[in-house]
Amino acid sequence: MSSEPGPLLALDLTGTFAFGLNGALTAVRAARLDVVGVVVLGMITALGGGFIRDVLIDSLPPATLLDLRYYTLAAAGGLIAFALSRHLRRLEPAITVLDAVGLSTFAVIGATKALDAGLGVAPAMLLGVVTAVGGGTIRDTLVRRIPTVLRSDLYAIPALVGAALTVAAIETGLYGLPAALGAATVCFLIRVVGLRLRLHAPEPPETRSSGGRKRGRE
Repeated sequence: MSSEPGPLLALDLTGTFAFGLNGALTAVRAARLDVVGVVVLGMITALGGGFIRDVLIDSLPPATLLDLRYYTLAAAGGLIAFALSRHLRRLEPAITVLDAVGLSTFAVIGATKALDAGLGVAPAMLLGVVTAVGGGTIRDTLVRRIPTVLRSDLYAIPALVGAALTVAAIETGLYGLPAALGAATVCFLIRVVGLRLRLHAPEPPETRSSGGRKRGRE
């Protein structure tokens, strides 16, 4: 079972379910898969980033293998997504919100666990981002899409901001549930506002005129 404090564990489990549901819905949108494929890709999205983080900090076996709640919630999210897949177009706003929820919570938890493992400030921020985007990157690779983190709006940047705020709170002794929720909220808002306003990270100048309008429609 996880040894995280109750509020942080709840945050982690919330992110796991949100990414499981979002990852499966995204998989349905990208490829024609049966129920096994949908659930597996949902679980990969939910658990992949944490697996990568735990392997890199030598926290083995990964926490999600020691706590039934993680892969139960991830699988439940995948099954719900499969059941709702016929309403996929109407669920687009929910998919966006769930993705932002998962991104935010995993960035905070990933940075926290990295610091707890004795890593420095910069590596902890990096692992916060890896935790947030790792599962989705694996999912996109499996369905033969360019990973979202490499092509879409503001994605890694909000995760980095959330991880940085988390690290700053821990380093200054201000970390607790309010700080964790605050960091996650900032990450969430940057992601959602970026999508709403179609903001993107800077691109090479020569690609702006040729690919900018196409990218804005993705």
